[in-house]
Amino acid sequence: MSAEPTVLEVDDLVVHYPIHRGIVGTVTRQPRRMVHAVEGVSLSLQGGEMLALVGESGCGKTTTAQAVLRLVDPVSGSIRFGGRDLVPLGSRELRPLRRRIQVVYQDPYESLDPRFRVRAVVEEPLLIHGLGGSKSERSAHVEEALRRVELSPPELYLDRFPHELSGGQRQRVAIAAALVLEPEVLVADEPVSMLDVSVRAGVLNVLDGLRRDGLAILMITHDLSTAARFAQRIAVMYLGRIVEEGPAAAVVRNPQHPYTKALLSVVPRRDPRDRHRPQILQGETPDAVAIPSGCRFHPRCPVAIDRCAVEDPSLAQPASAGDGHRAACLLLPAGR
Repeated sequence: MSAEPTVLEVDDLVVHYPIHRGIVGTVTRQPRRMVHAVEGVSLSLQGGEMLALVGESGCGKTTTAQAVLRLVDPVSGSIRFGGRDLVPLGSRELRPLRRRIQVVYQDPYESLDPRFRVRAVVEEPLLIHGLGGSKSERSAHVEEALRRVELSPPELYLDRFPHELSGGQRQRVAIAAALVLEPEVLVADEPVSMLDVSVRAGVLNVLDGLRRDGLAILMITHDLSTAARFAQRIAVMYLGRIVEEGPAAAVVRNPQHPYTKALLSVVPRRDPRDRHRPQILQGETPDAVAIPSGCRFHPRCPVAIDRCAVEDPSLAQPASAGDGHRAACLLLPAGR
């Protein structure tokens, strides 16, 4: 594990979305239902580390990221950053902290204002937060941010509009707009899923370089191969819960949870002679409004036993895993 200090710590985070009952439901006083988007998620992030949050669409990855950014309000739990719990803070108290936690969204075609030139896109965060000094000083910050994302020389890009850039260049501009505030944590929500395969590696290498410079990165992704290549740790989510977490190499080479094994089984192999049978999970992900009893994965688990339907496992280190590698499965013999 890295010796860097922990910059972000999430403990037992819970996020629910209420379902509107409508006029008929209100008049007949039907019980209010909730979407259980995130249920008891705990994670930590150190400086100079990339943590990949992996799982199927709808498992709660993005909601977790939005709660960390305080874009949605959690029902309970704590989000500690800079020694403070962000959950009870109001918008005025959060404002000086927001520049220290920045976000890069999935779609660079939507995250940039088409009316703004690159110069204005990257400078805008400085103006909003009243930082950067004079106009010439802000210009220097903008140019430095563009160099950090390998848009160099910056003079070639400053006066372009987003439609004059490629998809990879747009995403780099979005990253530069986040970096210009010199944040301590960057939340990258599927940062390359909208990009061509040929340019994904370039953007991911930029993020990896920023991580090496000390930036803490929480990356949301559904691609385990990307997580294995660039992340130091992986946390696998299923239906609002983290079911396995640990060092990236350990999770990929020695998966413990049946869900992680199923995800890895469908990752293409480099060697075409490496024959393997993908494990296709049966059925659909259960409705997040009505979470299954016991282990929430048991309706789709290929090795579930009767006990799984009534007992909800917690994260623990299995006997067959190393330090820092934990999984939530009743069938794994407990380790230390």
